[in-house]
Amino acid sequence: MSTVLSHTDAHDDGHEEHHELGFIRKYIFSEDHKIIAKQYLISGIVWAVIGGLMSLVFRLQLGFPDMDMTFLKPFLGQWIDAQGKLDPNFYLALVTMHGTIMVFFVLTAGLSGTFSNFLIPLQIGARDMASGFLNMLSYWFFFASSIIMFWSIFLETGPAGGSWVIYPPLSALPEANPGSGAGMTLWLVAMALFIISQLLGGVNYVSTIINLRTKGMTFDKLPLTVWAFMFTAILGLLSFPVLLSAALLLIFDRSFGTSFFLSDIYINGHALPNQGGSPILFQHLFWFLGHPEVYIVILPALGLASEVIATNSRKPIFGYKAMIFSMAGIMFLAFIVWAHHMFMTGMNPFLGSVFMLLTLIIAVPSAVKAFNYITTLWRGNIIFTPAMLFAIGLVSFFVSGGLTGIILGNAALDIQLHDTYFVVAHFHLVMGSAAIFGMVAGVYHWFPKMFGRMMNKTLGYVHFWITFAGVYAVFFPMHYVGIAGFPRRYYAWSGFDTFDIYADLNTFMTVAAIITFTAQLIFIFNFIYSIFWGKKASANPWNSNTLEWTTPINPGHGNWPGELPTVYRWPYDYSKPGQEDGDFIPQNIPFSATPESNLPEENELIAEEKVIEALEFDKNVPD
Repeated sequence: MSTVLSHTDAHDDGHEEHHELGFIRKYIFSEDHKIIAKQYLISGIVWAVIGGLMSLVFRLQLGFPDMDMTFLKPFLGQWIDAQGKLDPNFYLALVTMHGTIMVFFVLTAGLSGTFSNFLIPLQIGARDMASGFLNMLSYWFFFASSIIMFWSIFLETGPAGGSWVIYPPLSALPEANPGSGAGMTLWLVAMALFIISQLLGGVNYVSTIINLRTKGMTFDKLPLTVWAFMFTAILGLLSFPVLLSAALLLIFDRSFGTSFFLSDIYINGHALPNQGGSPILFQHLFWFLGHPEVYIVILPALGLASEVIATNSRKPIFGYKAMIFSMAGIMFLAFIVWAHHMFMTGMNPFLGSVFMLLTLIIAVPSAVKAFNYITTLWRGNIIFTPAMLFAIGLVSFFVSGGLTGIILGNAALDIQLHDTYFVVAHFHLVMGSAAIFGMVAGVYHWFPKMFGRMMNKTLGYVHFWITFAGVYAVFFPMHYVGIAGFPRRYYAWSGFDTFDIYADLNTFMTVAAIITFTAQLIFIFNFIYSIFWGKKASANPWNSNTLEWTTPINPGHGNWPGELPTVYRWPYDYSKPGQEDGDFIPQNIPFSATPESNLPEENELIAEEKVIEALEFDKNVPD
């Protein structure tokens, strides 16, 4: 007869074993979800610095096109010519790598990889992820992808230079330009490994949420963070394989003579043998991932903002179920709006109108989330922590950037604004800046649980105000430049009489970008300093309700030293009428312990508490 191990017993039996692991096994090739989350976070911060530095270089080129950049020659070598000018091919490569790094390595792996790993087991009451080994593999596939992508920067021909959307034929023909050579091949290999990483992580996240919730943790008691991570994982599992197929077919076209995306190509008057392919096919495959990717980036940030805003407003989140349904609606609609990126491809106008309508519809669930955040803030007893400020900043960017998305969703307007700086402004606000603010809010809020210490509040406030003002100073003027018609990805503004009047505005945006990047050094200093010398944190410094704050200050592998907590209530019981002790009630406090603040329907749940406590919790996590 087989013996069934309880979740608690399975991990308690091997708990001491985890403490005997050597440094490499414990901190490098770790299977502990908390260590893996820190690995993702630190990798994401490193990539954010690299991607930010790249943006500064091409912003200098745009803001000061006549500047002598000889001072950059020790870093950029051959890409600064004898006259001190930035090579135009390398400019396009910088734009390509900046977009790739920020979208995939920072805002996908850095954001979702960090907080999905860190919070899912802690907030659902699990010892670890469903598979610690697959979790470890997911990070190391990402790390291998990072090494290959970083290596490509130093190739003699330069990194990939076809923009981050890598449209063929530019990306399919190695001889097209320097950035179409070996750098593009390494880009495709790195992205293939990155996608494998995301698929391994996504399977783990969904499996863990479905199978390893603690006693009483029904789906209607999950924090909105966990809902956001689950919807994000589902989006990735369904859409990333499509990009992987596109990358593999592109490798075949580049290296094996196939014609999936090539047809009727001439180079220097010589006809290539490729026939029958279509570059538009690649666009369909890319944007079938590309638009869900927008929400793969923003949904985790919105989930983190939900928790931070409710906690620091000292109010229940407004419209809990509406928030869940809005995320589900976004997840569904994200798969059927991809071709609004392709209005310029000559698609049938009727088909364009269908995608336009669906694009406008997706604004509805997005507006529901914004409305719910604002309503939660309304008349709340708000505590302006750095995390709260960044969460409010996220809402600001999500609203202001989302409004321009409605403009671009209109096919007639998009045809005029396509590939102008208006588009750059839109997605940097609604996706880039909003997601970065959500990620930073998450770091400030959960730093005490990650490292057992507090970050410096004063430095956090300075970081927020410079960054918030700087982001708007950089991207808001781009709307006006875009409406004037200036195209993105152009190497210089000089020589266009029409745009000379915007030269000073462009210089202003570059100076603002430099100041904004410099402010991030304050955050990095605060982050590193606080890990070692920050004020020691208490067990629950923000008076939050979710389960992660019921663990020890520095939880070991297994999270809870004894039995797993039992959940009785939803995670947003803040400032309940009649509440006598404090203004929050953690999820593991039974209703029988709070008779003075119970609602009538909650008193009826007291009888169910013994049933919940009597449940046999026998879900085992493989070591």
